[in-house]
Amino acid sequence: MQNVKRLWGVIIVMAVCNLVLASLLITHTMNQSEPSHPADPEQQGEQNKEQVVAKIGSREIKRQELQTALERHYGAELLGQLLDRDVISLEGNETGTTIGDAEITRELKRMQQGYESEEQFYASMQNQLGLSQQEIKEDVTNKLLLEKLATSHIQITDAQVESYIQAHPDEFKQETEYNIQQIIVSTKDQANKVIAALAKGESFEILARDRSLDDATNNTGGDLGWIEGDDPFVAASVLEAAKLLKAGEISKPVALSQGFAIVKLKSKREKENPDQAFIRENVRRELALQEAPPLKDYVSQLRAKWKVTIVDPEFK
Repeated sequence: MQNVKRLWGVIIVMAVCNLVLASLLITHTMNQSEPSHPADPEQQGEQNKEQVVAKIGSREIKRQELQTALERHYGAELLGQLLDRDVISLEGNETGTTIGDAEITRELKRMQQGYESEEQFYASMQNQLGLSQQEIKEDVTNKLLLEKLATSHIQITDAQVESYIQAHPDEFKQETEYNIQQIIVSTKDQANKVIAALAKGESFEILARDRSLDDATNNTGGDLGWIEGDDPFVAASVLEAAKLLKAGEISKPVALSQGFAIVKLKSKREKENPDQAFIRENVRRELALQEAPPLKDYVSQLRAKWKVTIVDPEFK
């Protein structure tokens, strides 16, 4: 089954679309609001266009310039997203297809794998992508509705599910997770000096802050958090060194493509596997999607059915 990390690409697209949608709606919202003093609508619209939204020295960027740039770069893509969402909703209403709270909760649980808690997941989505909990829930609901509609005619038997699980044991085996700290330096001599300082009792966190070249972790004491043993975003040599350590131990200098690392294993644990019902439901869903037509093609069919027409050629 697909690794949860692959969902980041989808989530990033969702975030961009949400930002663009909010920006494109600014002018419409302001035009709809009642002014405190009656004004000519055309004059009010012109004032909105001339409103300054940012400055660079003496240069002013006005709302109209921002609006034009957003529409030129993202208008067609965003309009397509809005149309797709609407035809999916129309099809769901016509067929009586709905997404229940339990289905949404299950999918959100799947997305949260790899995070230490639900709170950390939502905080990460908000801080990194600007997505609120409600926005994530709405996008998940739309995604699940599309998948259910596209696979409504496909039946996956229990035997098929069991056969897939038996044929792909590596996907369902229990994994070990490692909580690692690292200090990255340029030369082996610098690495040995760090190890000597640690032997004298100096703090790993302070040395990471003061000497590590890794900007992503040096301000947090070199902490990589909980990671799996095959994490593609961590150097393989760092992972292999960590696997040989006991909790609290520090490695010898570890060669990297550029520089050297000193690795400390804070702790390790067996990753908790989801329950069997959860696993089987995900397998059943993925197998059904494999048999269904590509979702893009299915949405195109819905557009044709519901007679979608893009009137403005600029957005075709």
